[in-house]
Amino acid sequence: MSNIPSDLRYAKSHEWLKLETDGTATVGITDYAQNSLGDITYVQLPKPGQMLKAGDVFGVVESVKAASDLYAPVGGTVVAVNPALQGAPETVNREPYAAGWMLKLKTAGGAGVEALLDAAGYGKVTG
Repeated sequence: MSNIPSDLRYAKSHEWLKLETDGTATVGITDYAQNSLGDITYVQLPKPGQMLKAGDVFGVVESVKAASDLYAPVGGTVVAVNPALQGAPETVNREPYAAGWMLKLKTAGGAGVEALLDAAGYGKVTG
């Protein structure tokens, strides 16, 4: 069974989102997603300043099994990407909810977050 922290929100496309106290949202992929992909070998992320709408492709994660698009769970402006993933993409496998985060977005006051799944709802998606 996958680890699904209750303090995060989830997209059906297997990204997680955490609203931070500074008004940004941290985004990554779920434990279920990284486990399904297998050993992650490369992560392509956008440049800071890029504007995203909810559902936009913001990058690609490649593994020994497949390459998979990454989707923005909410809209916003990319304010940071995780530089550690360039040299150590496998961090996503080890710590998908901590050191393996992918980007930080400046959202419009958390707009769109209510449309995301809570932990119980995401648990039903991953069955």
